[in-house]
Amino acid sequence: MAGAIELDVAGRAVRLSNPDKVYFPEAGVTKRELAEYYLAVAPGVLRGLRERPTTLQRFPDGIEGEWFYQKRAPKSLPDWLPTARIAFPSGRTADEICPTEPAAVLWAVNLGTVTFHPWPVRRADTEHPDELRIDLDPQPGTDFHDAVRAAHELHDLLDSHGLRGWPKTSGGRGLHVYVPLEPRWTFTDCRHAVIALGRELTKRLPGKVTTAWWKEERGETIFVDYNQMARDRTIASPYSVRARPEATVSAPLHWAELNEVNPADFTVRTMPARFAECGDLHAGMDEHAFALDPLLELYERQVRDEGAGDLPYPPDHPKMPGEPARVQPSRAKKA
Repeated sequence: MAGAIELDVAGRAVRLSNPDKVYFPEAGVTKRELAEYYLAVAPGVLRGLRERPTTLQRFPDGIEGEWFYQKRAPKSLPDWLPTARIAFPSGRTADEICPTEPAAVLWAVNLGTVTFHPWPVRRADTEHPDELRIDLDPQPGTDFHDAVRAAHELHDLLDSHGLRGWPKTSGGRGLHVYVPLEPRWTFTDCRHAVIALGRELTKRLPGKVTTAWWKEERGETIFVDYNQMARDRTIASPYSVRARPEATVSAPLHWAELNEVNPADFTVRTMPARFAECGDLHAGMDEHAFALDPLLELYERQVRDEGAGDLPYPPDHPKMPGEPARVQPSRAKKA
């Protein structure tokens, strides 16, 4: 097994140790192949990470070994890789890396990073998201095609509010839709906007979509995971590789192809050819920035007319104003 090789990444030398180490045993994908993949899609993955505080999901011994999330920039950080200070719900802070060039991606791959999890903010303003991220998560008994049906309704719903979304696979069974925003609203505002969208989707697809936080209440539905817009919650970036046996990737899509594709179509070995042919399908996002007012007005109407207030936060968040009891319904009944 080779000790190390050196990669030329846009004119910057990046060291890659143990390039022949197998990271995906079932697919036989090595660390070198993972690095070559990220080189092949560098413009796309960097567009999704540029200037964003980014958490690294690291698998130093491959996806079947122990792994961890690295939120704080390591002491070995190169001087050319900037950071930004972000605040967690607890009030603690951390300095996270903010990639600004392709070499940052390959530097992270050398550390065993498989998946990149950027915040929906830029380092110039870490308090105001510039991306609304809607996570359509299939629950047991549903699959990707059920998520596609919900995504089409979401597409129409966004259009009706003067907004435009960019879809991608999660790399698993789900779908993500991004809406670029003017960075003028808080995490709480953005979370309320996704709650409003989720509630409207449950009306359009009754019994097929849910915003129920507790798994016991969801049934066989697509869960609109509104808490992915809570502070310190992140989604795998476009083109990120997922820790799945097939080495699937989170693939940007055209709306028109949703019905024809399968998440398994997009892997470390198939995406480079698609990227070479189609380029970054999310590149146009950078030309847009929408206002959140229509969705916040929708949320306020739901509160006023339907008595639909806030929903539970993740367990690691402090109790928030207006939040309902954070107790599992079955336990509440027993109490």
